Amino acid sequence: MTSLSSQPLRRPRQTRVKIEQTSLVLILSLMAFLGLFPYLFMLLTSFKNNQQIVDSYWGLPIPIHFENYVAAWDQTRYYFLTTFTVVAATVAAVLLLGLLSGFIFARFSFLGRNFLFTLVGLLLMVPSIAALIPLFVLSKDLKMLNTIWVLIIPSIAGNAVLAVILFKNFIEAIQQELFDAAQVFGASGPQIFRYIVAPLSFPIIGTVSLLTMINVWNDFFWPLLTVTDDKLRTVAIGIQFFQGQNATDYGGLMAGYTLASLPLLVLFTFLSKYFLAGISGGLTASDK
Repeated sequence: MTSLSSQPLRRPRQTRVKIEQTSLVLILSLMAFLGLFPYLFMLLTSFKNNQQIVDSYWGLPIPIHFENYVAAWDQTRYYFLTTFTVVAATVAAVLLLGLLSGFIFARFSFLGRNFLFTLVGLLLMVPSIAALIPLFVLSKDLKMLNTIWVLIIPSIAGNAVLAVILFKNFIEAIQQELFDAAQVFGASGPQIFRYIVAPLSFPIIGTVSLLTMINVWNDFFWPLLTVTDDKLRTVAIGIQFFQGQNATDYGGLMAGYTLASLPLLVLFTFLSKYFLAGISGGLTASDK
């Protein structure tokens, strides 16, 4: 009797669970579609010429114009070279400064440590737009305008703050027994950093690298303000000047946007498994 009487109760519960799961799938599918639709539209338009876009704005690209990508690469290759240079220099410097500073803040005791780390945290609260004019004036006084350094140095300063906080919290979460054992065997600070901290910090290194590259790659206003030399423009700026012979080539423009998004897509594909691990490891220590 007990098993028979429980069946009517189980069916409504199972039905409710199925409805909730189905609703969740539909909501997530809708969100995914809304998020991916602009990129799908960009990809389809990148294979059209201007006449096809005018005739059939939402239609399929028939015939396909692969020459849009050839034209886009011809006009943007210098921008890619500049952007890769800025990104590589910025990521390398941010990783070095962030890892070293995070290690010092996490594992060394010195006068004013908490005060200095608080100052680092307060820098995150300063809007970047508030520092724009002073930074521009300083760059002008140092004669850095229209040079590669006006893109690299401010990018390092802007991205190193978050890197220090993430590295510090991540290193604090590493088991203290590892450091104690290393000290028992006579390991010095640089040796502990090289053989323990650096290898174990690979997840947060991937996270910081990805965040830094995204920030630098998508930076628009600062390069627009400080660089007028066409060969020093980054992809985000240079692609805005994409022109055909007589008018704007919208198919080529979309092809340029597609090319500009590929490096970030490839990087995220390789580093995505470290991204959440690095974020969770860098934030959980702050709750302890």
